[in-house]
Amino acid sequence: MPYTEGTSSTNQPDMERIVEQYGTTLLRMCFLYLKDKQLAEDAVQDTFIKVYRNYHQFQGQAHEKTWILRIAINVCKDYLRCAWHRKVTTVESLADVLEQSSPPPAEDKLLVEKVMQLKPKYREVLLLYYYQDMKISQIAEILQTPESTISVRLKRAREQLKKQLEGWDWD
Repeated sequence: MPYTEGTSSTNQPDMERIVEQYGTTLLRMCFLYLKDKQLAEDAVQDTFIKVYRNYHQFQGQAHEKTWILRIAINVCKDYLRCAWHRKVTTVESLADVLEQSSPPPAEDKLLVEKVMQLKPKYREVLLLYYYQDMKISQIAEILQTPESTISVRLKRAREQLKKQLEGWDWD
């Protein structure tokens, strides 16, 4: 059954609803993916533009959130492929990554730092699984990768994190 909430008969998106519903989620995911707040904001804007321009192609076979996250990931990948981005590396403070009003515990800071150091293919599955609360099947759909591959990447990412965090007292 196609997803039709917030659309008109001409299949135009309700951008106000989409921005309200997915804006924060997209910004966090793009920020964690790109490691730069301004670049993440640009990526979110580009994502919304692509959603608006291509909403007529959304057939409802997947959930709207999955479709929009897929667009955002592709935008982020395009940004990372850009020659300028490869030469310039800017990293915002960890407080901006977590976007919390109170300072995060030291354990959270360390964990986020270690996640950000992982290869992109491991980082993206961890971000989608733990930070976006997505199921392996949803991640596979977003990344257009078999579920078994996603499971293996998730397992390897956990193993790498466990190895990097050995000796850390988590109470």
